[in-house]
Amino acid sequence: MFWRILWRLLHASRGRLLLAFIAVASGAAVCAALLNLDLDAGDKLAREFRVLGANVIVAPQRSTDAVPLMDAGAMAQINALRVPEIVAAAPYLYIAAQAEPPAASNVAQAGPAAAGNATQQAEKASGIPVIVAGTWFDQIARMNSWWKIEGQWVSSRDDSAHCMAGSEAAKTLGLGPGSALILRYGGREASLIVSGIATSGGSEDSQLFVSLEVAQNLAALGGRIGLVQLSVRGSAPAIENVMKQLARALPGLSVLPVRQLAATEGRLLERIRGLLLATVFLILLLTALGVLAAMAGLALERRRDVGLMKALGGSVQRVVGFFLAEATVVGLAGGVIGCGAGMLLSQWMGARIFATSIAPRPIVLPVILILMVAVSLAGALPLGLLGRVRPAEILRGE
Repeated sequence: MFWRILWRLLHASRGRLLLAFIAVASGAAVCAALLNLDLDAGDKLAREFRVLGANVIVAPQRSTDAVPLMDAGAMAQINALRVPEIVAAAPYLYIAAQAEPPAASNVAQAGPAAAGNATQQAEKASGIPVIVAGTWFDQIARMNSWWKIEGQWVSSRDDSAHCMAGSEAAKTLGLGPGSALILRYGGREASLIVSGIATSGGSEDSQLFVSLEVAQNLAALGGRIGLVQLSVRGSAPAIENVMKQLARALPGLSVLPVRQLAATEGRLLERIRGLLLATVFLILLLTALGVLAAMAGLALERRRDVGLMKALGGSVQRVVGFFLAEATVVGLAGGVIGCGAGMLLSQWMGARIFATSIAPRPIVLPVILILMVAVSLAGALPLGLLGRVRPAEILRGE
């Protein structure tokens, strides 16, 4: 009986309920689009920030040593934390080595006619000082995927036969992909092949990148590193939380943010999220007002029906329950239809405004349904006044 009466009520008032349905579906579409955009575009923006380089650094505390170093075992401790926000972590050991470019290393192979000229060039070019950064190639590739590479990245972090050259260092040393290079430091040397030339627009352009093992062997500093650069994704509070975890796990070491990048990322993500959530709240308020207007008109139409129900013995709770059930049906139907439309709208907004694809997030559907049912019930508050209708007045035609 309940469902039969509910169906007749929905069918009899389909005009008024259609207005409420349109208000709910429109609000659900916009809210679903913004929430889906917030979830997906926020993650995409965070990933885009993560290709801009490190935003957290772990370094030894200041000491009297000329070059403070730390134990390479810190990398194992960082990896053991298994923090999902850490996208990449790369150890670094910097040394000031002497580089012997191809012109100098090939003098012995030059013919007698070119030996004098090649020797003069070798004397000028040989022993050029250069900053060598020993690191893990796979991690800096993940951390700096935006670098422009001529040639190719070194594929393995332990590759001791190849290196990467910054664009300025390559120009100074006359290097190109495939060039041979000899590095000397403290009486030790390493012969390398240049795999690629990297252009970053920063200080890295003046450096040579070798595997961490090669740098440690050249400097006779096995098991030692200078610092660790980390790429941590998330908002400013999330990054701060990761830094606290690192500080607890690495006592005696300094965990420092790269202030400009970390702060800019955190502020931008928070502002975008705040703007979208404020817009969602405003849309929900307007949707509730739309439902309120439709339900207020419906309440006036239903006075006679309510009076008759009460005269036949219907309780106030049962009468109001019918109308709240109507509001729930409108909220669910409008939420489902609006959520589907909102997913399409978010994809269109992502392609046209942000030039990126936006993937539908399943979590948005239950959130939208809950919000739309709540908004519909809030807009149906005027129907509660129908409980005050007196059957005698209705039957007398007053």
